[in-house]
Amino acid sequence: MPRLTPRPQGPLTPRPQGSSHPARRRLRAGLLSLSLLVAGAPSVALAGTAAPASRVELPRTDFPLGPPGLADQTHTAVAPGIDLFTLVHGSATDGYTVSVLMKGKDYGTRAQAEAAAESVRAAGFEVSVQQFTRPEVADYPASIGYMVRTGLWTVKERKEADKVVKQLKEAGVTAKVDFLGDDGVQSTGPWDVRVLTIDPRDFRGSYHSSVGVNVAKQERPSAMAKQAKAIAAVNGGFFNIHTDKHLRGEPVGISVVDGRLLSEAVPGRSALILKGRSARITEVSTSVTATSADGERTGITGVNRASKPDELILYTEEFGADTPADDGAEAVLDANGQVLELRPAGGPVQPGTRVLHGTGIMSDWIWSHAWEQWTLDITSKVTDLRSGKSIPLTPETSIIGGGVGLVRDGTEHVTAKADGHANVNMILRRHPRTLAGVTKSGRLILAVVDGRKPGVTVGASMVEAAQLMLWLGARQAINLDGGGSSAMVVNGKVVNHPSDGTERGVGDALLVTP
Repeated sequence: MPRLTPRPQGPLTPRPQGSSHPARRRLRAGLLSLSLLVAGAPSVALAGTAAPASRVELPRTDFPLGPPGLADQTHTAVAPGIDLFTLVHGSATDGYTVSVLMKGKDYGTRAQAEAAAESVRAAGFEVSVQQFTRPEVADYPASIGYMVRTGLWTVKERKEADKVVKQLKEAGVTAKVDFLGDDGVQSTGPWDVRVLTIDPRDFRGSYHSSVGVNVAKQERPSAMAKQAKAIAAVNGGFFNIHTDKHLRGEPVGISVVDGRLLSEAVPGRSALILKGRSARITEVSTSVTATSADGERTGITGVNRASKPDELILYTEEFGADTPADDGAEAVLDANGQVLELRPAGGPVQPGTRVLHGTGIMSDWIWSHAWEQWTLDITSKVTDLRSGKSIPLTPETSIIGGGVGLVRDGTEHVTAKADGHANVNMILRRHPRTLAGVTKSGRLILAVVDGRKPGVTVGASMVEAAQLMLWLGARQAINLDGGGSSAMVVNGKVVNHPSDGTERGVGDALLVTP
């Protein structure tokens, strides 16, 4: 089999705007004839509804990502106070390379990179060790890493890169194909973005969150929107794909639907608070307690999720699955907290009931303090950590957990560490993103940045996501779930291009209802 001779690359250290990476200059020269194909946004104005002239205009200044220049804009007036914009900017000049894995990652220390590079050279390939900087964010310092790469191919030459990965594997070197636009360093794009703005001066509907049919099941945002007869929707926060298969719709972090706490907060993480047609962003914590008729009080550590040893978990009627059949004990409660039944762990949560599930020492608490016919007082409290005040859980209140804070008080404020995403992949790499922001006047901005489509749209890093939301006028902004989950639905249609090729089932969604 003939040996491919990959073309070498230079370092990937970010450079000032206007500078050009030598390898990318070579690639761009070969891509002058590559055209950008981006589908236009479908018309989504509500049938029979004459939306008034919009009061909202997006900035007519340089798009904040990529080379200087205005983005191409398309505007659709969806309903009074609701406007949809499509933004397209940049051109396709990035291509593919092959990255060597070091302890399962595509980057490592300098010593690890030098050792990996030697193994690639021994296999007969030219190779480069490339230094990069993961940028500093509000709560996490910058760091330097090293990648080992070989070869450079255009978007149309992906199969050639795949061949090199196979040849390296035969030589005992583990590698993968990477698209350079995903790196998070300087790129010309392109970017394909949907922006939905809701202006409370003209909008007369309300905001809600939804988990769909139940908490345990994943559901598509379009299905949740249809069920609620919503005008628009976007996917919500992260959900747990690492739990039991039948529980993978479970939100990771807080979920409040119409005043009911359906998932506890990860303390200190960002959240979007919705009430009527008002929205705000803050950091939250939750406290759930059970007080027995004999006065004994204890904390409940989780809501509607898989249990761990020595935990007390509350399952509500929205759970939608049997409780875990472990060695624990359960108290079945009616709507008033009266204990209807004590049972071994594992069983349904009937409509109008809740189940308190204890494992280990907490199963002993149930047997001792949750006797049949006794009443348990279950209290749930959500605290706004910025103000220190409790957030009333009224029927008009919904809360969606965010993944990373992006903008605070009108300045870039990326809280990757506090929100559990302090790593190269989440901070620096580009992915599809779903973003939510609130302007000084109270306008809600929902943005979906499509990505993972080489030659069509590159996505955004966390820092780029913050820059985009600032440019759109957000004074507060957070990142919601992204990747294949990123979806925007308007008038029953998915108006972006999900990276999986189709809309994905998710844990929860933000709904804009009439």
